[in-house]
Amino acid sequence: MTDGTAGDGDGERERISTREAADRLGVKPETLYAYVSRGLLGSRRAAGGRGSTFDPLEVAALAARGRAATAGAPASGDTEGGWGRIRTGITLIDPAADSYAFRGVDAVALAEAYAYEEVAEWLWTGELVPGVHFTAPPAPLAAARAAAGALPAGSGPMDRMRVAVIAAGGADPLRFDLARDAVLGSARGLIPTLVDALPPAGGEAVDSAAPIARRLWSRLTARDADPASLRVLDAALALLIDHDLAASTLAVRVAASARAHPYAAVSAGLGALDGPLHGQASALAHRMLRDVLDQGGAGPVVAAHLRAGQRVPGLGHRLYRGEDPRARLLLARLAEVPAAADALAAARDTVATAARHTPLHANVDLALAVLSVASDMPAEAGEAIFAVGRTAGWVAHALEEYGERALRMRPTGIYVGPAAPRPLPPGGGR
Repeated sequence: MTDGTAGDGDGERERISTREAADRLGVKPETLYAYVSRGLLGSRRAAGGRGSTFDPLEVAALAARGRAATAGAPASGDTEGGWGRIRTGITLIDPAADSYAFRGVDAVALAEAYAYEEVAEWLWTGELVPGVHFTAPPAPLAAARAAAGALPAGSGPMDRMRVAVIAAGGADPLRFDLARDAVLGSARGLIPTLVDALPPAGGEAVDSAAPIARRLWSRLTARDADPASLRVLDAALALLIDHDLAASTLAVRVAASARAHPYAAVSAGLGALDGPLHGQASALAHRMLRDVLDQGGAGPVVAAHLRAGQRVPGLGHRLYRGEDPRARLLLARLAEVPAAADALAAARDTVATAARHTPLHANVDLALAVLSVASDMPAEAGEAIFAVGRTAGWVAHALEEYGERALRMRPTGIYVGPAAPRPLPPGGGR
């Protein structure tokens, strides 16, 4: 869940440093990394893990688009001046302060003070609704459970949620109504449907009168839910609601730009979430923590990652120079969970060991890994928590996009293939 973008495979072309890329664009390094997070630029970790490198041709193309927008030239995909310049009033990330805000209110403070459903309502409407409760409508829930239950026994929660959202949409005859109230009604039913469609991890599932965090807990672990652990899970859902234009959120806005209904837009987000650089990042951190616990220390595990030329999972974030604010709150709350002591110590050992090589801080994936390891959840649990929490943010972005010009998400490709026209290739004819 790094909410970032990997390099785009530019072969052996010589790459440039962060400072040089920022200078060519006339921006600060913090702004450069914001471009990366929004999918405007690809980056790669520099040799030795110190800083990032950039493709000079990609930097030049972005600079050219910026100059065209400044000159008032028509820009593809946005009414405000260029692909990637997407107006939003949802989330503001401040890299200099290592903080982010939902509709102007500090997101960490919101997660500390309010439950997930309450923060979701704030993001959607700008109003706090104390004690708001999300309930899955019967017909979409029945369809979602049937579809999720038809998957093979070894299917994980993400596999089940991906088919559940499609089935739930098919059972909602009003899904094509894109009026604001209709979309919000669908969202308030879709989030609990994604959770309640999952089979219970042990015994009976918690009934639909419980908060989302309590119901999700019963689907991810057979362990009894203690209040401190539930506070961590609820805070995680609230913190993960949105993080500006991450890859999955951009996919949602592209779908919404084509006027896909909210179920289809959320499905686009779930599809983009599937990958080691976004949704599955917490699973990699989970497995790493298990290895640290099994080997009795982080040294051999960190060394194995570095020897293989791999980043240590759960460390560093493109948008924050210090500790990810989401990790900061979650790790503090995990310190109040007795069962998390060993996993938390393993995480701190990992951070300290890796810091001898490069100064990186814990990110939200490491915090989710501590929660999932300590709670006997599967490695995929962090991605499931992310998906449930982020669905509220995806809906908020879809609502914004429904209010924009349709089909504006249409970037112009930079063709790099052979020149046309070319002769017809030889071969068999009809």
